[in-house]
Amino acid sequence: MNRLLLCNAIAEKTGLPKADVEKMLEAYVQVVTQTLKAGGEVTIAGFGTFLAKERKGRALKNPRTREPIEVPSVRVAKFKAGSNLKKSVRI
Repeated sequence: MNRLLLCNAIAEKTGLPKADVEKMLEAYVQVVTQTLKAGGEVTIAGFGTFLAKERKGRALKNPRTREPIEVPSVRVAKFKAGSNLKKSVRI
């Protein structure tokens, strides 16, 4: 499901105009992005948690030349599914 289909499904389920749903979804994405950039996390009870984690730097070897490469540490976005989401996906 892409963004357009998601907006259409939410609009149909809530009875809200598609334009309003698109604005709300855009605002949601912006708020989550800003919160993760600031090092925080966004938790939706029963659904899950969005958080930013630090992935440590490491040393690798280039498979072609066998030269060592240093990969720097980086912050990455993570999603941890909540219990209700996990239960509903299991069959």
